[in-house]
Amino acid sequence: MKTHLEYEKPMDIEARSMELIATELPHPLDPENEAVIKRVIHTTADFDYVDNLTFTPGAVAKGVAALRDGCSIVTDTTMAQSGINKRALARLGGRTLNFIADPQVAAEAKARGVTRSAVSMERAAALGEPLIYAIGNAPTALIRLCELVQAGEMTPPALVIGVPVGFVNVVEAKELLLRTEVPSIVARGRKGGSNVAAAICNALLYQAAGARD
Repeated sequence: MKTHLEYEKPMDIEARSMELIATELPHPLDPENEAVIKRVIHTTADFDYVDNLTFTPGAVAKGVAALRDGCSIVTDTTMAQSGINKRALARLGGRTLNFIADPQVAAEAKARGVTRSAVSMERAAALGEPLIYAIGNAPTALIRLCELVQAGEMTPPALVIGVPVGFVNVVEAKELLLRTEVPSIVARGRKGGSNVAAAICNALLYQAAGARD
């Protein structure tokens, strides 16, 4: 026998999920950051993000404005790239970029003894345009990006989403980002992931587009 749950439409399920999230929040959220935090909780079912997501002043507004200006998004993994709503991004004039599988990036990383993620950030920085960087996996990508910013060797990012997950250099990489002057959204501590990076991008995209796509 079928239950009524099998007849729920995807949008209805999401709406109900957001209602449940709202009832379980431990405290009120900053209105500017609320949509991003709820989207991450919806993706992860983890209410720790209420407190460990850190936003530099105006980060959400700056990210939304950049997307409305046609800004593209660079990711450190193909997983994060695949989770971003590309149709909504394309409608705004942007695209997703990921260089991790580029043979030249792999060859250079091997020759220099560094990670492909770090070289990928150099490749993105060489484009010479303001970009949104969504880093959900590799702390080496975030560290290299911060180094390039601090050295003045790249066009300042429109926004950096720094949410790599793990144990080695993860916390340190996030704190390094927060010491820069770059607009950023950071998941402090060890938590994060490519799914979190994509969720933050989508939350910004839906605000930029004015509606869910």
